[in-house]
Amino acid sequence: MNDKSYNNYREASDKSLLEIIGKFVKSHRLNQNKSQNQVADTAGISRSTLSLLERGEKVRIDSLIQVLRVLDLLDVMDAFHISDEISPIAYAKLKKKQRKNASPQKVNKVNEEDLGW
Repeated sequence: MNDKSYNNYREASDKSLLEIIGKFVKSHRLNQNKSQNQVADTAGISRSTLSLLERGEKVRIDSLIQVLRVLDLLDVMDAFHISDEISPIAYAKLKKKQRKNASPQKVNKVNEEDLGW
C-alpha cells in the first residue's frame, strides 16, 4: 500500500495518515469497480463525504466504518482487538500456586465401640 513500513506510521503526521487511509479506501473501491455514488449511497453518506475521505480529509469515524462495511473491509478492525494476556510474573505466580501432588485422602474412622446410643 505504501513504501513506508509499519514502524514509520508513528512518525507520520495526522494528515499523511489520513491520506494513507483515503488511498486505501479509494484503491479498494476501484478494485471492486464501484463508483463513489454507489459506495456513498450504500453506506448512507454523501458522495462528497466519501470524496473527502478518499482525499485524506477529516471525516467522522462512523462514516469511515460505514464505508469499510460496504467495501467488506472490516477485517482491518482486527488491529483493534484486545486479547487477554498474562504477564510473565503473574504466570509464574499462578504456576507456583498450582498443585504438584495429590493430598492423601482423609479416612473417617467411626469409633466401633460408640454406637451412637
